[in-house]
Amino acid sequence: MPHSFLRPVLTPAAASSAPAPAAPLVSLTTDFGSGDPWPAICRGVILSIAPGVRLLDVSHDVAKFSIADGAVLLWAALPYLPVGAHVAVVDPGVGTARRAIGVRVVRGDVLVGPDNGLLLPAAERLGGIVAVHALESPRYRLPAVSASFHGRDIFAPAGAHLALGVPLEEFGTRLDPSALVRLELPAPTISDGALDTTVVSVDSFGNVKLAGEPADLEAALGPLVPGDVLHVERPDVTVADGDPAPSRSRAIVLTWQRTFGAVPEGDPLLYEDSHGRLCLAVSLGDAAGLFRLQAGDRVAIRRPAGPSGGSR
Repeated sequence: MPHSFLRPVLTPAAASSAPAPAAPLVSLTTDFGSGDPWPAICRGVILSIAPGVRLLDVSHDVAKFSIADGAVLLWAALPYLPVGAHVAVVDPGVGTARRAIGVRVVRGDVLVGPDNGLLLPAAERLGGIVAVHALESPRYRLPAVSASFHGRDIFAPAGAHLALGVPLEEFGTRLDPSALVRLELPAPTISDGALDTTVVSVDSFGNVKLAGEPADLEAALGPLVPGDVLHVERPDVTVADGDPAPSRSRAIVLTWQRTFGAVPEGDPLLYEDSHGRLCLAVSLGDAAGLFRLQAGDRVAIRRPAGPSGGSR
């Protein structure tokens, strides 16, 4: 999988033909929830300002207040969206001194949201930052800006005006990208014949996304082939003697596989997901629920001791 996306992802047929002109795109990603009116309000603001745009909801079910969860979701999704204005609001600091920003990237997109680290992993994956500007101008905000709904009052209007062709420079002061807030996302490490890693996120199927790629795992354990038996150890789990429950087991025994259907229903596996990351799953099941794993949990992946290690 490429680490940077400098142009939209297309089929060979589409790449070899001239695309038809399309309306500008604005995407929305928030933790507002699908059952409340807040996403529709933001969509309404965008369409009132720029009625001809294409409007795409990425998700409104980012884990509440989880900047890291939103950042990982944007990192995964934006390379497969058309170039556009991408509005993201996971903003526990709304109304404080944190800045509202627009980030232009090499691919041509502008990412709009709070300066809290949310936008930067996706910006780097889209080729890196070209320019950053504060969203300061009252011309491109709603007339009354609340202290608690900048998604409606600042970010949605900015996305709409960017889609209409307003240059990012008109929104406010140019900022030094090195001064932006950055997330401390977990990174894997190799120690004592194991890959020490962290749960980065859990998707709606219960698949557990881990920090690191297959190359990191092979650097720790050597070459992997489908069927290799692995142990995923959870150092923070305390196990009572004789307790057989998988949710409380200190080590999860599973195999390295290419895809879910390679193991029987209900069996766990470790595989490379569609974004090139390590992922723990259960075939036709919920790995996070079964093993009680959540974002931030630490795990160590190693081969089992003795002759059972390796291929089978």
